[in-house]
Parts: sequence; structure tokens; C-alpha cells
Amino acid sequence: MLNDFGYIDKVFANINRVREEQADNIRKAAELMADAIADDKLINVYGGGGHTTLVMGEMFFRAGGLSNINPIMETGISVFNQALKYLELERCVNFGRSVMKYYDLQKDDLLIIFHNIGINAATIDAALEAKERGVKIIAVSSSYWQDEMPADHFIRHPSGKNLFELADVCIDDYNPVGDAIVEVPGLETPIAPVSNVVDFTIAHLLEIETVRLCVERGIVPPIWNSANAPGGDEKNAAYLKKYKPLVKSL
Repeated sequence: MLNDFGYIDKVFANINRVREEQADNIRKAAELMADAIADDKLINVYGGGGHTTLVMGEMFFRAGGLSNINPIMETGISVFNQALKYLELERCVNFGRSVMKYYDLQKDDLLIIFHNIGINAATIDAALEAKERGVKIIAVSSSYWQDEMPADHFIRHPSGKNLFELADVCIDDYNPVGDAIVEVPGLETPIAPVSNVVDFTIAHLLEIETVRLCVERGIVPPIWNSANAPGGDEKNAAYLKKYKPLVKSL
């Protein structure tokens, strides 16, 4: 049997904690997402830097995923930029504001922000810009990082604010400070991060609950079929015609 040093058990313990303790917050967030679908509006998704941008990608143009997802895509703070460059940019004050200004969200639009640390400039500035515009914010982040990082830590936004202070609905992913959760005997540095697995799970739980609510309301939610399965392109054609003029990344 493979020795994973408890990694899988720890991951599932984290996911189960989210399922049990964050259920109400996931339902509240899904209500806002279902409202957006009922109002024929986009669901905007932003990753505040680094690997949290991958969750945004997981929700966008994904088989079985919502067709009205609009990724607030900025490769400068993603893992598809050079690592040291995106690290600097996600700590750069006003960079997140410039991204939000470009996408020009309006009052009562919906925005999901993923950033498990939840204190860096690219995250807080984006949230501040959205909040000032009257946008409804769902935040997926970790209370541990927000509560345990020193108030004067250099990666914090100058305002000292945490992401959860700015959101309408907060979903805690319980990501531990440092992210990595496996300790191998004889090695000082922990390995195997948990935030990616947990945040991807939260993204799909949000989708599942949103679809359930839509069906309960008698609304047919817009869902992508796999473009690689037989008939997928044909089934997706109507959604592509509708959303391509609205979603910059399509």
C-alpha cells in the first residue's frame, strides 16, 4: 500500500469539515448564483493570485459546469506568468483594481473571489473596487491565514483588511498557514498542499447547489456539455452564441 503519510485522510477531513460547517454559507452563495441565472446575468469569478487562479479556470468552459461563468482573467497574476513576476504583481497595490475596472462590473452583479490567503493586495484591491461598485461578493478563503498572519506582515494590503471583511457571503476553506500538510520523517519542510483540492471541491459544491436550486425554481440552468463527447459542439452551440459576445475569454 502506498504511504501517503496521511495526506488523503487529511484532505478528506478538510473537505468533510467544509461540507458540514460551511453548508449554510455554500447555500447562501448558491442562492446568489441561482438569482444571477434567473436574472440572466453572468457569474463573475476571480482568483486573487497564483494557484487560486486555477480554481477560476476549473469553473470556466468546463464539461458539466455553468455556461454563464465569466472569468476575470488576468494572466499577470496567474501561474501562466513567470513565478517571480506573478508573485510581485499579486502584492502590487492597485493591480487588482485595474483588473476589475477593465471588466467593468456593475451594481448588483455577482463576483466570486477565490484566494485562500485573503490578505494580499491583488485580492483586497479587487474586492474593494467591486464593493465600491455595489457588486455582491462571495469569498472563498481561509480564516486561518487571515487571523494568524501578523497585522504588519509585508504581504498584507496597506489597509490591513481581510477578504472576509469585504464579502457578502464568506466560505471558509480552512486552509492552514503554509498550505502543505504532510510531514515526512527526516525532512524539515512540509509537502503536499491542500488548498487546491479543497477549493476545487468548493467550486463544484457551489455549482451543484446552484443547479439544484434552479431546478427547484423551475429554471433550466445553462450547462456546458463536454466539447469532446459526441454531439458536444452541437449541444453547446446555443450557449456559445449567447455568451461569446458577453464573456471576454470565450
